[in-house]
Amino acid sequence: MLAMQLTKPGPIAQRPLQLVDAPLPVPGPADLLVRVSVCGVCHTDLHEAEGDLPLPRLPVIPGHQAVGPVVDRGPQVHDVRVGERVGIAWLQETCGTCAYCHSERENLCPSARFTGWSVDGGYAQYVCVPAAFAYRIPASFPDLQAAPLLCGGIIGYRALRLSGIQGGQRLGLYGFGASAHVAIQVARHWGCEVYVFTRSAGNQVLARKLGAAWAGTSRDDPGAKMHASIMFAPAGQLVPEALALLAPGGTLALAGIHMSEIPPLDYARHLYRENVLRSVANATRRDGEGLLALAAGVPIRTEVTAFALEQANEALLAVKTSALSGAAVLTVA
Repeated sequence: MLAMQLTKPGPIAQRPLQLVDAPLPVPGPADLLVRVSVCGVCHTDLHEAEGDLPLPRLPVIPGHQAVGPVVDRGPQVHDVRVGERVGIAWLQETCGTCAYCHSERENLCPSARFTGWSVDGGYAQYVCVPAAFAYRIPASFPDLQAAPLLCGGIIGYRALRLSGIQGGQRLGLYGFGASAHVAIQVARHWGCEVYVFTRSAGNQVLARKLGAAWAGTSRDDPGAKMHASIMFAPAGQLVPEALALLAPGGTLALAGIHMSEIPPLDYARHLYRENVLRSVANATRRDGEGLLALAAGVPIRTEVTAFALEQANEALLAVKTSALSGAAVLTVA
C-alpha cells in the first residue's frame, strides 16, 4: 500500500515524510482493517515530523484522524460490520485495568498506545485499529468534513470541559486552527461570548464568521477579562499574557501536546485570586463520543483544505505557517 512515512525527523520545509510502498497491515483478533478515505492533518503530526516530540519508534506512518470503510475484521469483532464507515482518533488502545482506566481517565493510562505515534497511522491507504477504539461517524458528515473532528474537535471539546466555561461567560481562544474553529462552534452553541487571539488576518476573519465577539492579536486589548481561556498555539510566551487576562477564579487550559518554554510567572499577577493553569492530555473515548454527538446536533461545520496523500509535507508546512483557515485533510482513497 502507499503511505507517507517518517524515517528521520527534520524541518518540514525539507520534506521529511517520504512516499513508500508499505506492507498491508494485518488486523489482530479484536481489530478492524480500514481503507482510508481521508486523514486529517494535525499540529501533533508536525511536531512529530520536526522532532519536537520523542518518537517511540521509527519509521512510523503519522496520522490520527482517519475516516473510511471497514474492509476486514478480526474474529472477536461482532458489533462492527465490514463496509461500515468508522473514524480513528489519537487514542489507539489502553490497558483497561489500571487505576486511570477504572476512573474514566483512560487518557492518562501509562500503557496507552497512540495512532500515528506508537503505531502506524492514517497517512496510508490502510490502517488497523482495535474495534473498541473506533468511532461511528454521524451520517450528516461527509468524510472530508468528519476528519477534523477526530482530533481537533475531540481535544477542543475536552479542553472546553476542563476549562469550566459556562454559558454566558467570556471564553478566550489563543490560536485559531483546526481545533479552535470547532471549539468556537461548541462554545457559541453553549451561549459563550468568544474572544479569539490569532496573528493570522485570515483566521481573524473566519473567527468573526463563526461568531466571535472579538478577534485580534495577543497584543491587542479585547476590552474585557476572560472567565476561561484555551491555548491551542504551542507558544509558551503567550501563557503569562493569557493568565494576566483572566478574571478572578478563571482557568487557562493548555490544549497542545507540545509547547515552547513558558517564561517565569509572577504569582500576584498571574495566579493569585484562585486562577488555574492546567494542561489537557489526550482525550478519552467518552470525549470523542460526546463531541461527535454534539457535532451532529449543532450542527458543526468544518472548514477544510484538501491535499493529496503525497502532499503531506506541503499540508504540514501550511499548518506551520498558518497558510490556511480551518483544517488540512489528506485525500487518500
